[in-house]
Amino acid sequence: MNEQITNADLNAAKHLMVGGVDTLELAKQYQTPLYVYDTGEIRAEIQAFKQVFEANQVNYQISYASKAFATVAMYQLIAQAGIHCDVVSGGELYTAKQAGFPMAHVSFHGNNKSLEELTMALDYGVGCIIVDNFYELGLLRDLAAQREQVTTIMLRVAPGISAHTHEYISTGQEDSKFGFDLNSGQADEAVKQAQAAPFLDLIGIHCHIGSQIFELDGFKMIVDKLVTVFARWRNDLGFYPQVMNVGGGFGVKYTSEDQPLLPTEFVDAIIKETMVQTQAKAVPMLEIWIEPGRSLVATAGMTLYTLGASKDIPGIRKYLAVDGGMGDNIRPALYEAKYEAVLAKDPTLPSKEVVSIAGKYCESGDMLIWDQKLPATQPGDVLAVLDTGAYGYSMASNYNRNPRPAVVFCEDGHSQLVVQRETYTDLTRLDVPLVTKTEVNN
Repeated sequence: MNEQITNADLNAAKHLMVGGVDTLELAKQYQTPLYVYDTGEIRAEIQAFKQVFEANQVNYQISYASKAFATVAMYQLIAQAGIHCDVVSGGELYTAKQAGFPMAHVSFHGNNKSLEELTMALDYGVGCIIVDNFYELGLLRDLAAQREQVTTIMLRVAPGISAHTHEYISTGQEDSKFGFDLNSGQADEAVKQAQAAPFLDLIGIHCHIGSQIFELDGFKMIVDKLVTVFARWRNDLGFYPQVMNVGGGFGVKYTSEDQPLLPTEFVDAIIKETMVQTQAKAVPMLEIWIEPGRSLVATAGMTLYTLGASKDIPGIRKYLAVDGGMGDNIRPALYEAKYEAVLAKDPTLPSKEVVSIAGKYCESGDMLIWDQKLPATQPGDVLAVLDTGAYGYSMASNYNRNPRPAVVFCEDGHSQLVVQRETYTDLTRLDVPLVTKTEVNN
């Protein structure tokens, strides 16, 4: 049995359960492919983060990085849990607004926010805008002044520290599209300009060093560097931030190869290192913000597929095809991300063969898993790909004109549809037919 599955995840018939609901029943009721989430697990992860902060008796804020998974229902769940969220586009902001999420608890990220998006943020009363560059700083300064609207901001900095992670999701290094560079003096100039803007209230500094991080060193290094810079700013610029936002990126376990620390261990280390560094430099303790996204939702979600065709190439490989693929999970093709799968009808069955799980999309690279051990299977079996809760639905597409799957939340033995499955009608809803010359002339 897969080590990520325990007996508690199975019912009496040995069917895989999620949030106390039988996955075979979910597949039957809602069809496949299907994203399913154990929302009780998400709530428990949030509570664990809170407990670490409160045990250390520091001021803090947890802000869910909603790019990992953003729907109306997800924003409502986060609001119920009493934490903040961050958004990275007008679309995410609009969705949070539609969910009734308290706008004062929203942070707005992004390296190229448009004037329309910034105006939208001010109209909505967003709690904090995290400014990424001088262009945006100028736009926001002028917009806030025109409206005479005091606007709370943080400055995102590029600290010159790169976490050990995939190059596409490493963001803290100097050569990055994100943030004001610390080492060249860009961040110093940004602080000066923000301080000089009468309607901008600069409360803190933000940085993010990458995603799927398994080691503490990067976070400790960023705390050390930021507190050193803050101490210098206090003397040279008369500015000391209230908030230090260290982002997220806490690694999660996707396969047996991954050996991450608990997300709470990262936070405990960040808090303690901040205490040490602020005391050593004789500066005030900072309010610490974190932005967990993947670590809140990845392992809480799975994707259910139905097996279809198979192809056995003697002495080379056996392919099993599912009714989804890169359209609902682009990460294997994009990042070479690895997942593991189990047979939903009985994950305890002994493995009989090694297969590779192929998607249905017209691309050779549409492979979800290479070399997966499975019991004997047959067409119609339900396959559960584990730990797909982050960046599955949020990065889904209609490639090959395939509708995107439904999303279901499960908790305490009950399931709820929170995103409807797209239909073929949905695929053409925004299409505009070509007008012929004859029709134009008439």
